[in-house]
Amino acid sequence: MVAPLFTASLTEPIVNFATNVIGDLGLAGIFVLMLLDSACIPTSSEAIMLFAGFEVSDGRFTMLEVVVAGVLGNLVGSWIAYGIGWFGRVELLEKHGKWLHITPKHLAWADRWFERYGGPTVFFSRMLPVIRTFISLPAGVARMPFWKFTFLSIAGIIPWVLGFALVGNEVGDRWDEWQQSLHYADYAILAGIVGGIVYLLWRRRRNRMGAQTETPVPDAPH
Repeated sequence: MVAPLFTASLTEPIVNFATNVIGDLGLAGIFVLMLLDSACIPTSSEAIMLFAGFEVSDGRFTMLEVVVAGVLGNLVGSWIAYGIGWFGRVELLEKHGKWLHITPKHLAWADRWFERYGGPTVFFSRMLPVIRTFISLPAGVARMPFWKFTFLSIAGIIPWVLGFALVGNEVGDRWDEWQQSLHYADYAILAGIVGGIVYLLWRRRRNRMGAQTETPVPDAPH
């Protein structure tokens, strides 16, 4: 009983805000909310598109209208986050690199990694809760080619937006029950990300300590 109440207390203000915006602004509200969600400002795209689908079932919008509004909003928000990453790369290194332990070597590694794995990462991340909100920023920092980033983003955004809109249209006024249940997946993925980061930091620290202990001691002079 405690878990559902805790989940609701975290998500209810965001969901209420989203439904009020869509209620007041219509399709423009869907566009703005989905833009924010892809610009590193989580606004619960699941709830947005589920509610938009409900509005389709209620006859206010067509499915094509809400999907186009959602996809365009996500795409423009992705461009904004990508641009911040692209143009903020130098500032990130010069002003905050020391505190974040980011060096030119780290950025070069990110460039190589995105060149090799960036395509699948951007595509699949668009269909993962939490991660989809922030993936555009590192893609910009790593200078992933813009049109490649755009194409892969659209390819990943469409099934996400369309899928939740279809579910919202199907379940009608029960859309809110669905969005509450789906947030458990969000928290599970977030916990997995935090756990992965902690593990990588621990492994890096262990490897560094191991390298220090294995440093050969110079022979004593004869």
